Order: sequence, then C-alpha cells, then structure tokens
Amino acid sequence: MTMTAAVSHPLPRAPFTGRHLIDGIWCDSADGGTFDRVSPSHGVLVSRSARGGAAETEAAISAARRAFDDGRWSRVTGKERSTLLLKVADLIEANVERMALVETLESGKPIAQARGEVAGAADLWRYAAALARTLHGDSHNSLGEDMLAVVLKEPIGVVSIITPWNFPFWILSQKLPFALAAGCTCVIKPSEMTPSTTVMLGELLIEAGLPAGVVNIVLGFGQPVGALMAEHAFVDMVSFTGSTSVGKAISAAASKTLKKVALELGGKNPQVVFPDADLDAAADAITFGVYFNAGECCNSGSRIIVHEDIADALVEKVVALSRKVAFGDPLNPETQVGAIISLAHQEKISAYVRDAVAAGAQLKLGGEAVRHPGLPGDFFAPTILTHVSPEMPIARDEVFGPVLAVLTFRTLDEAVSLVNDASYGLSAGVWSENVHTCLAFARRAEAGTVWTNTWMDGFPEVAFGGFKQSGQGRENGRYGLDEFLEIKSVVMRIGRTRPNWVRD
Repeated sequence: MTMTAAVSHPLPRAPFTGRHLIDGIWCDSADGGTFDRVSPSHGVLVSRSARGGAAETEAAISAARRAFDDGRWSRVTGKERSTLLLKVADLIEANVERMALVETLESGKPIAQARGEVAGAADLWRYAAALARTLHGDSHNSLGEDMLAVVLKEPIGVVSIITPWNFPFWILSQKLPFALAAGCTCVIKPSEMTPSTTVMLGELLIEAGLPAGVVNIVLGFGQPVGALMAEHAFVDMVSFTGSTSVGKAISAAASKTLKKVALELGGKNPQVVFPDADLDAAADAITFGVYFNAGECCNSGSRIIVHEDIADALVEKVVALSRKVAFGDPLNPETQVGAIISLAHQEKISAYVRDAVAAGAQLKLGGEAVRHPGLPGDFFAPTILTHVSPEMPIARDEVFGPVLAVLTFRTLDEAVSLVNDASYGLSAGVWSENVHTCLAFARRAEAGTVWTNTWMDGFPEVAFGGFKQSGQGRENGRYGLDEFLEIKSVVMRIGRTRPNWVRD
C-alpha cells in the first residue's frame, strides 16, 4: 500500500443544503427536522438535509400518483421523453465537478473515481433516451381472418426508487432514466449518508423541463420514509439496491399490496483462476476487483478460487501489486482507494478479519485500520487472507471492505462447486487461456454476470442483476427497461363474427 499525500483542495465554504422535491417544489420538513453528513475522510460537515417523515413521503407518493394518472408523462410520445432525457445527460456532463466533489466528501471515494462515475452516468441517460423511442409491443395476425391481437407495453405506474451509499449517483442512473423512458413517475429516497447528488439531479431535472410531480425526492431514513415507500398502496413497484437483509424487508412490506419488486443486493463474488491463465493479468484484475471503492461494492471480487499448482505464485503477485495501490486522501487525483464510509462499518470489517484469523486463516497482508497523516478519517489497509476454508464467514459473507479471501481447488467440478455453494449469485469470473474451460464455467456458474479474463467491465447495453439472494430483476439494457413495463394484450374481433353463446 502506498499513501498519497493530503492535498489542499478548496473545501466547500458551507455545507450543501438538501431539501425535498415534492410536486415540483423544493421544501423543508413540516417539523423542521434535519440531519447532517460529516465526511468520513476529512471530518468536515458536507451537507445538511431535511429529514423527511410520513407526511413528506405521503405527499411525494400522492404527487407521483397524480402525475402518472393524468398522463402528463405517461402518455407523451417516446420522442418527448427521449428529448428530455438527452437534455439531462448534457446537464450532468456540465455539472461533473460540482457533483463529484460532494460525492467524494460524503462517501470517501476518490475524486477521480467520482468524476468518472458522474460523467459515465450521462451515457446511461443517453442509452435510456434511445430506448424511449424504440419501445414497442407485438402483433398476432395469424389467429384467423376475423381476429387480431396486439400486445402492448405500458408503464407500470408509480415507482419507489431506494438507492445505497456506495454508488449514489451511478446506481440512481441505472434506475431512474429507464423508469422515465418507460413513462413511469417516481419517488426517490437516497441513502441518508450520501443524499446530495440526488438532490442535485433533481435540480437538473427541473432545469431540463420535467413536469412537476414526475420525479419526487424525499430525504431521510429507512424508517419511516423507506418503509412507507415500500408498502404504500399508491406505489406500483419498488426498485431497491442495498443489502440482502434490507431487500428481504422491502419484499415483505411490498407483499401487502403484491406490488412488483426489483432488487439488486449483495454479492460474494469469486474469480476462479486456472493454471493456464495469464497470471499477471489475473493478479491485476484481482487487485482492482477487491480494492475498487475500498471494497464497498456489491460486485467486489472478494474471494478468489485458485488452482493449487499456482496459488502461491498468484498470491505473491497480488500481494506485490497491493503494496503499490494508492490509498489515501480522496481529494488527491492520484488516490485509488479512499476512506471507509463510517467508523461502525470499519469495525465490522475488522471483526471479520479477526474472526478469520482466529479460525485458522493466515494474514498475508494488512488486516487493520490505518490513519492517513493529516486527515481525521478512518481507512482500512489492503488485506489478503490465505488458508481460508469454505465454511468460514470470511468466505461466505459480504464483508464490504478491501479484504480478499483465498481458496484453492484441483478440478473444474470442485471450482464450480465452491462458486455455487453460496447464498449469493451476483457475478463471477474465470481466468484461463482455454476457451472451452471458460465456456464450461460460464454455463455452470450460478451468477447474473460471468466475466472471462476480465473483471467488472460493464456497458449500458448489457443487463445487470443477480441470482439467488443477490436479487431479482435486471438493470441496464432492454431488460432494464422491461422492468418498468406492464404487458397488456388487446384481442379484437373483426366484423360481427362472434357466435352467440345462448341458444335460441
């Protein structure tokens, strides 16, 4: 691990003020309540936001319901929707620096990464804009000369969107533009730890000309805001990204009205490395996969399953690369890994490492919190554990930190068994120069995405989502649009050809 220097970056003179957006109007909470977000890296007050309750949530949901039912967005043309989404994409690109700075301070992620995520999100909006103009159903004209049927795709209705703290703007952009492209109206609750870029996006939506009530934002906590968004009868769908435990609670709340639920949840994502793999390329991808976003990533490659014959050599390469990764001040453009989101989360990471060592795992690198000179925030050292057995929690649970667990295998069957012996199934990777090995693995791995000889490459066109307890439904691609659509069949009889059922 290398440490980047603390930089003298002009911090905001005053905290960002976040307010609710309800029916096109920015407003404070009725009771005047607020909550603060202090930077996990710099210890400064980043934002002060209105703390929503039941009243604000009810008002936002009612506004979205009215906006959907009167057709101000749900019944406009695909061209009109597309045109607005393209305007939003342009506005996002024009506000990258402003949004990236706040997201860096609220989340602790490196500013270079935050810039890339905000700028990259504009492409998601442009892709969704293209889909808005290509939305179509089916026709059936082979049912007989007197029958014609069409299958329509219509917006599902009001969508509650609940987003996490680790990629607040990126994940919102994997949901909202697709919901809008479909013609839905939305209520959004960002994480209370990273609320501000969602509010900034609300400003851009208004600037782009989105009709009032189509997108509403309520700031606050899971109770009562998130819970009411999940169970409310006016809501037709919930789209949530976060932990599996909260996802289960949302599903239970949504079941009261049998509304649709789309969930992108946790992962314990393996990379399987065979003896014929390019070990240098694999080692670099493994290092990236486990330390990107400080490991606070549902797609984190937090466990590798490596063939016994090359295990020692590969681990040595990963350890050597890990020592070169630039940890440190998130405001330094050279930093690759920033601060942990909170002290409580850092203690959770430490507990997993301590328990693994106590159970017999060997610590090859790191394993403890570190302090960055000149910064009050908490950081966690790059950590590698070997001699990990499949039953250890470090091999099965989502640690959500820069911690790599190393397991070994002898045969393809054993590797696949280790991969699939998990409650999660978000993503998996395979490293081999043999295309047959890669294809055999890809067919058998129980994961929503399988990368071969790479890790975490993604595109707006390619669907993303998980198997098992990693979630249900898909984001991105045409499948991401389909999540926000209902299917309606219209069957028509041509002429007066229907025979009477009642006999004369």
